[in-house]
Formats: sequence, C-alpha cells, structure tokens
Amino acid sequence: MKVLVINCGSSSLKYQLIDSDSKEALAVGICERIGLEMGVLKHTPVGQDRVVVEAKMDNHEVAVSMVINALTNKDHGVIKELSEIDAVGHRVVHGGEKFASSVIITDEVVNAIEECNDLAPLHNPANLIGIRACQNLMKDVPMVAVFDTAFHQTIPAKAFLYGLPKEYYEKYKIRKYGFHGTSHSFVSARMAEFCGLDINNSKIIVCHLGNGASITAVENGKSVDTSMGFTPLSGLIMGTRSGDIDPSIIEFIANKENKNLDEIMHLLNKESGIAGMSGVSSDFRDINDAMDAGNEQARIAFEVFVYRVVKYIGGFVASMNGVDAIAFTAGVGENDPLVRSDVCKYLSYLGITIDEEVNDVKSKEIMISTPDSKVKVAIIPTNEELAIARETVKLI
Repeated sequence: MKVLVINCGSSSLKYQLIDSDSKEALAVGICERIGLEMGVLKHTPVGQDRVVVEAKMDNHEVAVSMVINALTNKDHGVIKELSEIDAVGHRVVHGGEKFASSVIITDEVVNAIEECNDLAPLHNPANLIGIRACQNLMKDVPMVAVFDTAFHQTIPAKAFLYGLPKEYYEKYKIRKYGFHGTSHSFVSARMAEFCGLDINNSKIIVCHLGNGASITAVENGKSVDTSMGFTPLSGLIMGTRSGDIDPSIIEFIANKENKNLDEIMHLLNKESGIAGMSGVSSDFRDINDAMDAGNEQARIAFEVFVYRVVKYIGGFVASMNGVDAIAFTAGVGENDPLVRSDVCKYLSYLGITIDEEVNDVKSKEIMISTPDSKVKVAIIPTNEELAIARETVKLI
C-alpha cells in the first residue's frame, strides 16, 4: 500500500508518501506559509533533487492540492495518478481520554477530536484543518487518525493524576497525557527487537531528546509513565520550553514584570529552556560550539539539561523496579554524542558502560553500550511517519 502521511500545522503541512511494503518513503515535503501572501512547497522525491514551488496558498485545501500535483507530476512525481494513494494517515496531537489507539476517521471521530481542541489549542484545530482538506479532495480514500497521546493511555492513575481537587479531573480531565507517543511506541518496539528482548517481558526507557523532549518508561510494551504532562510544556527542559517549574513562579514573575497570563505562557513556551538559560540558542549544535569557545552560560544550560534527563531516567528505573535497555532518539538523542556520554556517566551505578568510540556517531542505529554493560544502551532513530503509516495500514 502507498500511504500519504500528513502532519498539519496552523500555517504548514508536512507530508511523506510511504510504500508500506518496502517501508521506504517515496517522497517527502512541506508546504509553508499557508494563508500568507506567498507560500512555498518544498518537494523531494527520494533520490532526486528538491523541487521548490512558490505559489499563493490561501488555505490548506490549496496546499493539499499542490501536494497531490507534486506527487503526480510527470517530471518530479512518484506516482502517476491520485488513485495510487491507498490511504492517508493523519498525525493528531491530542486524543484526550477518548482515544487509546489509532482510529479510522469518521464524522464522529472528527467531532470527538474537535472536543479535545481546548486541550491542545495550538495543534488539534490545525490537525482538523488538514483532515478536512484531504477529505474534500480525496473523498474515496480511507483516512486514519494517529494520536500523540494514545500510547500513553496505559499510564495508571497513580502516575497520571495531579494533586488537585478531584473535581478538576472529573469536570475538565486535567491529568497527565504525555506526548511524542508515536515516537515512543515505535522506538521502544524497535529497541526490544534490536536488543533481542521480549517486548512483553521488558523494561525500556526511551529518551526522545530534541527541541521538544520527553522520556517514557515502557514496561512490557506499554507506557507506564512519561515526562510530559497535561501539555508538552512540562517535564524536561527543552529548546525553548521551561519544563517543570514551581507554579508560584508564574505569579511571582507576573507581579514583578507586570505581565499577564498570555505573556507568561509565551515566556515559558518560547523564551525559556536551553535558549533562555544559555542566551545563545535552542540548537544544541550552537550550544556545543559556544561551550567549546568557553561560554559558561552555555555550559551550565547543557549541564542542567543532562541533569534533568538523568533524574527522569532514575525516577523511571525506580518506578519500574529496574531497566533492561535505554534508547536515545530524536534530533539531540540521535546526533549529540556528548549528551549521551554525560547522561550515561551518571548512570554508572546501574552498571552502564558505553564505548565512547562507538558513541561518536550521528543518526545511526547502533548499540553504544559495551558487551559487559548490565543495561543495553542504543541509538534508535525515530521514524514517526513510518509508524503512522503502519498504524494506517493495520486499520485499513
């Protein structure tokens, strides 16, 4: 089957056309600046040069139409006609408690996703726009919604409830939901396979470390705890997000700086994290360069990030009463040897040792722990698009 995977944002639309039999992407691309004066489509048939098309994209339906045209173009297309697309898999950020697994999209499903909009106001409405645009242009093609939160619906109440009056959970479903679920599901399953573990009798910790970062404890193939919470703001310090803070800090800064709630939330989401602490950048490549140049603030920000990662790993080892394997994935996890090395040095009490020469690699599936390490540690590149395609094929 050929599956078109769609990841729709408010002004962008990422896509991949994947052959589920070969597990290979046939083409990848993105539409940017949708709804603005001039948009741009960047389309790359795998193994060929990127094609860039500038055009006015009034809405996402126009963007989807351009994607279809690019995929079927006689010069740089990868299929001859639209009918070759067997299904569409849509990434949806928040499924609340309504969705514990991926689902075939129906009118009822669309309505249920819409009811979760207040849980992810920046993401779900955009995801729905993408779904509706594809439905309008591809009326006979079956579509599937794959939720970032679904994998974490196995987390028990003792791990997902907050210390708030119970009516706030009962009325508004305020609880830990967790995110990056598609990545954590894919990587944990691949890690078990790669290490020769029985997924149904395993304890795996997945470190999805990127500009957005989260860590998940996966026991017997199921998520039992994760670092992100009610929103993707909590948990680890991230590129521009603060991660866990004392809630009273919000009131303190608001009073001292005369900021309203929207301004404070913008500060915590967009101006904090590694970028805010270092004063350099949210990109770890820039942080590493700054550390090499002697920038003390960059070094401190790096150390704080590593320390938070270690604390979450340690907490999840305790909650699962052990760990068999630890996987590093996503932009930083796959590409920053120093982060992996420093994290693993903290974990020597678990009997973890890594081969520093083997660890000096980027974006490669490889075991970095030594043969005598008591816990297996590996780099497992994530592939959320392939995971979405697999879910889509399974349901269709």
